[in-house]
Amino acid sequence: MFPTKTVQPAEATQSPGDAELLRGVASGDLEALGRLYDRYSRDLWRVVRRSVHEADVDDVVHGVFLALPRIANSYDGRASCRSWLCGIAVHLALRHRRGRGRFRRMLGAFAPTVSEPWTRDPEREAASQEELSRLQRALDRLSDKKRAVFELVELEGVSTEEAARALDIPAATVRTRLFHARRELCAAMRWDG
Repeated sequence: MFPTKTVQPAEATQSPGDAELLRGVASGDLEALGRLYDRYSRDLWRVVRRSVHEADVDDVVHGVFLALPRIANSYDGRASCRSWLCGIAVHLALRHRRGRGRFRRMLGAFAPTVSEPWTRDPEREAASQEELSRLQRALDRLSDKKRAVFELVELEGVSTEEAARALDIPAATVRTRLFHARRELCAAMRWDG
């Protein structure tokens, strides 16, 4: 005879949604905070990595989750809190960068780090590094507000509306800042070359 297996209803086996977890965080539930951390810490790490020195990334990401019990009640209840958390991370990273005066090479992570010996092309790698350096210098010239919008929309793929909610600004302001950021980057890349 085989042992009988208890079947759980589908609702009992599903993971709680972000809004439910944030309500738990607001009421002091550390397990809910841990689930949100497991769900989104990598995304936030990637966002923050573009804004601060690599040694400071973990501090900023952890700062987002440490702030959650205090701010969780301000969440608007959307199904996913990813863009909201990304906005918080960008705000903290900008504050951190201004406060500490450190700038990280934003796109250094995209440089080729491992190449097969038979496919290495030192000329191409040098040109790629120079392009990244030029782009980094152009990004460093953007204002913090334009850079935050550019990072969220262009590098993270967040929609204009999500970026507006995350940064707590009107969508029209996001579009305006993005337009000017793109224009300034193009002009800087032409001038820097």
